[in-house]
Amino acid sequence: MTGTANSARSSHRSPDLRALALAVLQPGFVGLTPPDWVLRELDLGLGGLALFARNIDTLSQVADLSAAVHAAHPRALITIDEEAGDVTRLEHSTGSSWPGNLALGVVDDVALTESVAREIGMMLNSVGVDLNYAPVADVNNNPANPVIGVRSFGADPALVARHTAAWVRGLQSAGVLACAKHFPGHGDTATDSHLDLPEVTVEGLELVALEPFRAAIAAGTASIMSAHIVVRGLDDGPATLSHRILVDLLRTQLGFQGMVLSDGMEMGGITGSMSLADGCVRAVAAGVDSLCIGGGLAGEETVLEVADALVAAVHDGHLDESRLAQAAQHVTLAADERARLRQAAAGEVAAASSGASHNAAGVEAARRAIVVHGPRRTIEMDEPPTVIELGAPSNIAVGDETLTGIATAVAGRWPGTRTTVVISERELVDALPTADGHTLWVSVRDPHRHGWMAPALATLLAARPDAVVIDTGWPGWTAPAGTTDVVTHGAARVTAEQVVHLLVGEKPQPRPGFHE
Repeated sequence: MTGTANSARSSHRSPDLRALALAVLQPGFVGLTPPDWVLRELDLGLGGLALFARNIDTLSQVADLSAAVHAAHPRALITIDEEAGDVTRLEHSTGSSWPGNLALGVVDDVALTESVAREIGMMLNSVGVDLNYAPVADVNNNPANPVIGVRSFGADPALVARHTAAWVRGLQSAGVLACAKHFPGHGDTATDSHLDLPEVTVEGLELVALEPFRAAIAAGTASIMSAHIVVRGLDDGPATLSHRILVDLLRTQLGFQGMVLSDGMEMGGITGSMSLADGCVRAVAAGVDSLCIGGGLAGEETVLEVADALVAAVHDGHLDESRLAQAAQHVTLAADERARLRQAAAGEVAAASSGASHNAAGVEAARRAIVVHGPRRTIEMDEPPTVIELGAPSNIAVGDETLTGIATAVAGRWPGTRTTVVISERELVDALPTADGHTLWVSVRDPHRHGWMAPALATLLAARPDAVVIDTGWPGWTAPAGTTDVVTHGAARVTAEQVVHLLVGEKPQPRPGFHE
């Protein structure tokens, strides 16, 4: 649609309603600078923007992008998904400088978790990011979970609760708004809500899933993100569209007063059964304050479609104007809270950007989370290993753009060293001769969830019992006796670097300054 046609459509909207509708949107866009349409909608009241890997080259470029957005609309919320560990946007080209939640849960040092979150917040604050879609507060008590896994602090509700609270405190102490997700709990599922609509029961929810969200609220989290899951016993539709879950449970029973965000509205858990526009209207009516859209839909047309739908819903009585105004007010209050936190953290952010190590806590956490079963096998520092990776598909939350895992660290330590990725037992058998006469490292991830991997590992270890297995996923596979099994509890770059240091007997070194 042309810009003239877009303008014609806009001219028929109520200016006040249009501003309210725009205020509750957090779209994405394509490019390293804000397109003209983004600046235009910001000027008209667009409430925020979500950054993805496609928007990020260097930290200085992101800082310039943020400055342009805030110049167009000072209270717009710039948001990002920077969980650390497997999920990073700012460091998608290198892998994260910080381990993810499972590593922190394994270490179980609440002060260290808070320090890691503060370091991440310092980096985000330094480039103008206002809100981070973190921490994940899900209790991963289903080992078959395809989308949470190592993004969770663990399977114990009390442990997840104390580390969720610490992550919230650490991030917000650095001047960045936290967002506990995915309410009311996405841990006990075997379905990825990016693709379909998972279901859980109210019994497990009450006994397990809600404790970390209570802890996040007590710690002062500025926002909570809904999950596209059905909770049988509470509602028959997705939690994102449920007044019972977002208002009766979250606001009335748990007492949350901050901003409620949706998970990505174009995800299959919503659009598998309705249009994007209908889902957005129903979400706001149910209690969502800010709609996350734009992971896959990243143009002005999507913004106009959803804004039109919200305005039309008010006109035809499907959405109360007072509810839309309330949602917009929660967005405004979040922007005010961000300004308050930013001012309180200004001195610490300046000190963190001055050249001192930016991820000392991250290095310590990654190192302490590594568990080695079986004999220790080290190699000479100048002898690169042969590396074979048993490849598993990446979930959408991680993104195909993000480099993680042992291959990146090995190539960094021994430039030119390549990793052979295999996706079947047959390919593994064919690749084994390349390791003859060399130290062999084998990187695996969730072999308990991928039927071919465990037999493939058995074949490999029968041929090469001296191989070092490096397991970067959710623990669930038991190595044979005598195997060197390095369990990392995540695939962040910093974690993989610590594995290399460990296996060559080097002392780990934090990286100086913010990483560009």
